[in-house]
Order: sequence, then C-alpha cells, then structure tokens
Amino acid sequence: MIKHVVFFKLKDDSADSIERTAAVLRGLEDKIEQLRSLEIGQDILRTERSYDIALIAVFESLEDLQAYQVHPEHQKVITYMNDVRESSIAVDFEF
Repeated sequence: MIKHVVFFKLKDDSADSIERTAAVLRGLEDKIEQLRSLEIGQDILRTERSYDIALIAVFESLEDLQAYQVHPEHQKVITYMNDVRESSIAVDFEF
C-alpha cells in the first residue's frame, strides 16, 4: 500500500478560499478507480508554520499512484491548484 500525503498553502488563506479549494480536492473521490481512500483536512491552528489543507490518499501500489498522477480528473485538479496554491509539499511512502 502507498500513502500519498500533500500539504497546500494557498495564496488566499481566507476561510472561503480554503473551503472552496478543499471541496475541489474532495471532488476527486469516486472519480479515480485507483484511489482507495481520500481524506481532506483543513488546518485548525492557523499558525505561521501551518499549511492550509492536507490531502491523504491511499493506493494499492506504486503503479496505481502513477496512474492517479496522470488521470484526467487529477490533471484538472492540478490545473486548479496551480492557480490557487502558494506552495505545496508531498511525501509518498509504503505502509
């Protein structure tokens, strides 16, 4: 199993912007066959070092993660995120 964890810091960190972006990310659920589970969380501390949104996705294999990366629905979300994010960081690991 592969866990894909991404943190996003948005250009506009208002509550409306964060909620709208979290909804876009949640929209991936049930659209990509390889995606076993998806969690989207919004930061509640809102400290200087906080990122605004966390995405945690689970895949059966590295091949499934790679298929997700190029899936058209994921590509649409990447286009959106490229417009709204200030920065992002990711970790992918086996468990």
